[in-house]
Amino acid sequence: MKRTHLQTLSLRDRRRKLVNIFMQVLLFLAAVLAIFPLLNVFLYVFKQGAPSLNASFFTHLPAAVGEAGGGMANALLGSLTLIFLASAVGVPIGIATGVYLSEYNYGKLPRFLRFTTDLMTSVPSIIVGMFVYAVVVIPMHGFSAYAGGIALAIIMAPFVARTTEEMLKLVPDHIREAGLALGISRWKVIVRIVLKGSLGGVLTGVMLAVARVSGETAPLLFTAFNNKYWARGLNQPTASLPVQIYTYAISPYEDWHHQAWAGALMLVVLVFVLNVFVRLIFVRKGTSV
Repeated sequence: MKRTHLQTLSLRDRRRKLVNIFMQVLLFLAAVLAIFPLLNVFLYVFKQGAPSLNASFFTHLPAAVGEAGGGMANALLGSLTLIFLASAVGVPIGIATGVYLSEYNYGKLPRFLRFTTDLMTSVPSIIVGMFVYAVVVIPMHGFSAYAGGIALAIIMAPFVARTTEEMLKLVPDHIREAGLALGISRWKVIVRIVLKGSLGGVLTGVMLAVARVSGETAPLLFTAFNNKYWARGLNQPTASLPVQIYTYAISPYEDWHHQAWAGALMLVVLVFVLNVFVRLIFVRKGTSV
């Protein structure tokens, strides 16, 4: 007996629904598999570091060698300072580069710039630290927060540039053409329409870049170095969480090992808080991040 047209459509609908449910289950399992290692790492760091978190950790300077107690107050402030300096330099340069690569994508210069940006994203961070040591630290005759911020900015800028370029490419060309057709100058179309419409994705890329440089240790050893005390200025050696964690982790003292885990936990929390803070700001403004 031949199937009617309505029966055939009904079978196709059921098949599509089953395939849709199957794919949703696969996507859910893939998400769980992706989140599980991250959650496992966070819980392990929390288990190891939480017992060492106390008021002294946030208010005291590191203890003398071999002594118990002390804190990482100077390293916490130093990391925030270095991230701020790196963002102040790297984010504007990265966004401007990404806009140029997306909106002026013709000629040899954009191709060369894109190749250079891709190359910079793969350069080991220790090479960046050695470069900044040669061109900044040696001429300044000392380690400083300035040198550390420049090193982190060099690492950050290519990531911001590539993310910005890809986000702007998602904006349809007819939106740009509509703005130009209304007589709006090209730079205003880019800034007020294209960039503003992609602001959520661009900010996500910026936060990923901040997370990328927040845990860098090697370039800071060559630039900001470290400091057991409060830095008197940005031209002085500056403590940072990654370097302090490294110093404590390789030490033979058990108490310093516990503080290293606490510092690692604070580094994770710092990146998490920065991400949540930016997302809350733009959600309130109606921008998806």
